[in-house]
Amino acid sequence: MINRYTIIGQPVAQSVSPAIHHLFGELTHRRVEYTRTEATDTTFEQTVKEWQASGGKGCNVTAPFKELAVSVCDRLNDSARLAQAVNTIEMHRDGKLVGHNTDGIGLLADIEKNKHINLADKRILLLGAGGAARGVIAPLLSATPSVLHIANRTTAKAQTLAKTFSKLGATSSSDFQSLENLDSFDVVINATSMGFDNSAPPVPLNTVNQSTFAYDMMYKSGQTPFLAWCESAGVSDYADGFGMLVEQAADAFLIWEGVRPKTRKVYLATDEIIHSASPKN
Repeated sequence: MINRYTIIGQPVAQSVSPAIHHLFGELTHRRVEYTRTEATDTTFEQTVKEWQASGGKGCNVTAPFKELAVSVCDRLNDSARLAQAVNTIEMHRDGKLVGHNTDGIGLLADIEKNKHINLADKRILLLGAGGAARGVIAPLLSATPSVLHIANRTTAKAQTLAKTFSKLGATSSSDFQSLENLDSFDVVINATSMGFDNSAPPVPLNTVNQSTFAYDMMYKSGQTPFLAWCESAGVSDYADGFGMLVEQAADAFLIWEGVRPKTRKVYLATDEIIHSASPKN
């Protein structure tokens, strides 16, 4: 029997998740099929239900549907309930849809374990206030930074997130422009979707310095626009989100299949995986 999974988003042609999960299947000796599925705001819920009705065992959710997925699920685990964003849906035999969020633990694993960056007592700047940002705030605060500052194009959304998660650690917020009034940060993480249109968040140069570690939750073949901006601003230590993608996928695989693949073996196939996506995207 082949267990079927998919990733639902808009767009998804650029997603390399199928290649990652197929490799996970090989590494764990499990027969899995993983595909890409397009949806819109109006068809998302129907798309999830149709995938379930077709025999699907689960699905991943990517931009821009992570917050919308909350209302589609019958139950949420703690990570998704706290984030109010879902990136992994588990389809139970009783028909219930259970929402999880593995983004945050995936990000933390990549930064601290793979990149060897200690976040304790660091000043962290998180760019963006959408579903991608929501999923990583609680895990980032669990690493005990001195402050987690959330910046967004619109101040209100950043303020709401900072207030929502303030009980877990020191948070603050602003719009992008107001960052010029603050000192530079030890760690800057881009959680916006701006890279999809080949642009970078409009943050001032004083946001970073030569010692800053920059992380883009987006990944692509070649350098992302945000990391290109960071490099031009003098940052030399940076990474894209491929490692986060692999680590969060491993935790989703654990939820679905009951075993967590050894991700170090996946990184040996990085180039092949990155080039598995549609060249048109």
